[in-house]
Amino acid sequence: MRILVVEDDKDVAGFVVKGLREAGHAVEYADNGRDGLFLAASENFDAIILDRMLPGGIDGLRLLETLRAQDNTTPVVFLSALTQVDDRVRGLKAGGDDYLTKPFAFAELLARVEALARRGKGDGPATRLAVSDLEMDLLSRSVRRGTQKIDLQPREFRLLEYLMRHAGQVVTRTMLLEGVWDYHFDPQTNVIDVHISRLRQKIDKPFEQPLLHTVRNAGYMLRAEEA
Repeated sequence: MRILVVEDDKDVAGFVVKGLREAGHAVEYADNGRDGLFLAASENFDAIILDRMLPGGIDGLRLLETLRAQDNTTPVVFLSALTQVDDRVRGLKAGGDDYLTKPFAFAELLARVEALARRGKGDGPATRLAVSDLEMDLLSRSVRRGTQKIDLQPREFRLLEYLMRHAGQVVTRTMLLEGVWDYHFDPQTNVIDVHISRLRQKIDKPFEQPLLHTVRNAGYMLRAEEA
């Protein structure tokens, strides 16, 4: 996806932009409302992540109201330190599609943005995931590779689901800690390595073609090898 981030806090913006790019998305960035409005109005994006309080004479609410007045329907997620109910209601009434308060978990932000983009394309919620001959049924909580059923523990299932939802993308350790273990810090343990190893034993070892790949100094990727 192509995503616009409008955020004046350089630390927050750097964290979000880095995470989105690691997840395989193209990102444009503006640190004030005026530049953000120019980019949002003049270019096409799949989603916009928008701060409420912005310098440049145009805050997040005014920016979004201007876009909606131009019939721009790009999905927008507010990312704001304004946490009161009235603040969230104002953001949604201005045309926002979602509202996430700071501090936040990047995995949740990514999931919300991707969900909004899917909704904008008219896709229903997925109940089956597939990568090559590996298939996951989210309703029956079952996994198969080819004709062989694969038994997974709950955490292994959640790990594989996360990897399959990000198939073809590099998934970092930070993303896995937040998205699978709900850790918003690095516990400095080998919990990820242990579970990745167990998962490989089940989904790759008995089969000719490996699907779960280590991307050196980056993370992991679930994909079929190209012929």
